[in-house]
Amino acid sequence: MVEESVIAALAGASVTSSLPFLLYGAWIMIDAETVSWNVLMRHLRYIVAGLLLTTVPLVGWMLPRILDQLTGMAILHAFFGVQAYALLAFALTGIVRIFQAKRNADAYEDPDVDIGEIHEDMGHWRKRLRAGVAGFMLLWLCAWVTGIYRLLTLHFGSLF
Repeated sequence: MVEESVIAALAGASVTSSLPFLLYGAWIMIDAETVSWNVLMRHLRYIVAGLLLTTVPLVGWMLPRILDQLTGMAILHAFFGVQAYALLAFALTGIVRIFQAKRNADAYEDPDVDIGEIHEDMGHWRKRLRAGVAGFMLLWLCAWVTGIYRLLTLHFGSLF
């Protein structure tokens, strides 16, 4: 059987490796002058990869063990993680509406369409999206830092 510390290190490595995918996926959207369907799909490939690298270890490794490790740091780590995913869900409420409006207006195919003119609530949805994504990344980083600390102290504390 594989030692628990090895699995914990692999889970930590998976979550850590998701950061470049999340950041590059965000950069694709920031850098794009016009968000075409191809740009959107490229962005989503990186974002989905990053979310999978974070969520699979969370569901498969961290959640089943959280009740056995209820310490202050574990609770703080879980709090940051839950809040990060809550803000991601908040961002998705904006993303879905923007996607629907842009799809209905064929704005992914016609780069001359002004996104602000597609729907009267577009500004609100975009603010929701920005707040959710920024909050997710900030809280993801807080959860990551506390998770790395927990990994090092729980599984590799004898090395320090």
